[in-house]
Amino acid sequence: MSKQLKYLLPEDKLPTHWYNLAADLPSPLDPPLHPGTGAPIGPDELSAIFPMPIIEQEMSTEREIEIPEPVRDILRLWRPSPLFRARRLEKALGTPAKIFYKYEGVSPTGSHKPNSAVAQAYYNAISGTKRITTETGAGQWGSSLAFACAQFGLECKVFMVRCSFEQKPYRAALMETFDATVVPSPSSETEAGRAILAEDPDSTGSLGMAIAEAVEQAAQRDDTCYALGSVLNHVLLHQTIIGLEAIEQMEMAGAEPDVIVGCTGGGSNWGGLVFPYLGRKLRGGRDVRLVAVEPAACPTLTKGKFAYDYGDTAKLTPLVKMHTLGSRFVPPGIHAGGLRYHGMAPMVSKVLELGLCEARNVQQLECFSSAITFAKAEGIVPAPETTHAVAGAIQEALRCKEEGKEETILFNLSGHGHFDMQAYINYFGDKLVDYDYTESEIAMALSGLPSV
Repeated sequence: MSKQLKYLLPEDKLPTHWYNLAADLPSPLDPPLHPGTGAPIGPDELSAIFPMPIIEQEMSTEREIEIPEPVRDILRLWRPSPLFRARRLEKALGTPAKIFYKYEGVSPTGSHKPNSAVAQAYYNAISGTKRITTETGAGQWGSSLAFACAQFGLECKVFMVRCSFEQKPYRAALMETFDATVVPSPSSETEAGRAILAEDPDSTGSLGMAIAEAVEQAAQRDDTCYALGSVLNHVLLHQTIIGLEAIEQMEMAGAEPDVIVGCTGGGSNWGGLVFPYLGRKLRGGRDVRLVAVEPAACPTLTKGKFAYDYGDTAKLTPLVKMHTLGSRFVPPGIHAGGLRYHGMAPMVSKVLELGLCEARNVQQLECFSSAITFAKAEGIVPAPETTHAVAGAIQEALRCKEEGKEETILFNLSGHGHFDMQAYINYFGDKLVDYDYTESEIAMALSGLPSV
């Protein structure tokens, strides 16, 4: 039988609390440091760009944090999101493995990003914020924050990585539909942007550059705060609604994952699916392999260094300990713009350092080939970022085929590619290429790490 099976939770099963992995980690995260003094920072230093409820969540070690009802009310527009058994993909691959995927493309903006955007907009609104600045790579986060700000009557200013701004005009149009202002980054609107353009007028941009511009503007106005779409603890906290739902849905399917796969750029969708399972494991529950898949063009986990680094190119943000390629690293303009970040979430980095997960990198040609195999079988065209998760899941399914193992694979299909069809046009036109980095290139990128 090749029928696709869908597992839906009723609305009243929407989680009431987020899960905080910090409560169960074997050792605590290293503290963020002040970019000027190098000393550990506290809530007061963060209050220039974040509202206090967000800061409290960022530093919390509580296992469960309640989801406010106004946030849950908006999440009910699309949540709980569906879980699918990919029987048609299993048949196409000829694998004995069972493949399940949690589909986040049903959100208003087509990805998992609104899970945190709605929460962050809510906390800003109740704290008196009038305007939020942010960055976006592929546009998924920017469009999600624009949607969320519209729900709470907030202004939204988005600095979009220039190469993505040019590749994905419909993403910018979507943000503007929700009344956001979108600017390609680096721009002439900020000191950070002007400095970059003075050095390289044709810069394709990076998330680190866009973050620098957004943070600079947030720090200049009392009515403005900054919101980040990945990397930080509170963002991954909000995304755990994915894994919490998946645990119940897998129980409905009568299955437990042996392997969980997700794509990683900053870590939000991977952590969102994985952390509730990992927490259960750390509390004595069932073991499961956790696989993080990143682009070979931005190999943060697989070739980066676990060290303190800045989150932006202008060195305005606190220093956090993470896997990094160096804040000056500018990856090639691959279509998976949401994965073009020089660092990885400190929480995800810690999980890898503790040996609790695996990491691999995949070239974009294999990713798009895998995405097309998936689309023809399951009928959903994945976003360029999500193709990495699809590629990782297919790799695991083919391993099971080779080894004759009937394992259960779960992965996060974190968004659809309807706004990113130019990437597929370029793939079919043989315009996409793979990227490899030499050891010397990696060493050069890491040479600017701060001395901590």
